[in-house]
Amino acid sequence: MKKTIATLIAGLFATAAFAQAPAPAAATPAAAKVEAKQVKETKAAAKADVKEAKQTAKADVKEAKVDAKADVKEAKADAKETKKEAKAEVKEAKADAKHVKAEKKAEHKATTVAAVTPAPTK
Repeated sequence: MKKTIATLIAGLFATAAFAQAPAPAAATPAAAKVEAKQVKETKAAAKADVKEAKQTAKADVKEAKVDAKADVKEAKADAKETKKEAKAEVKEAKADAKHVKAEKKAEHKATTVAAVTPAPTK
């Protein structure tokens, strides 16, 4: 991209410098034809550079769009995976809490029953 822009700028400066050059005072028809031919060649080269720069820019934009779409797709997949992991962790935490609650309830029941029931005497 930088190379293309540099080429485009160099071509524009060359065209501008050529356009500002003073016309020769005593130009012969043959010299004028050669000069006109050079002007046409310079214009054609500048047009080709501009066309190439546009094509390169379009390709770069297209590639950037494809990369952006891939990044979005990857981010969505990561978010989906993270969401699944979070749900699994919540489910596991709830199961652990339920298990702990059941253990405490059983423990409490055992201590309460033991305290209420008198010990058998022999």
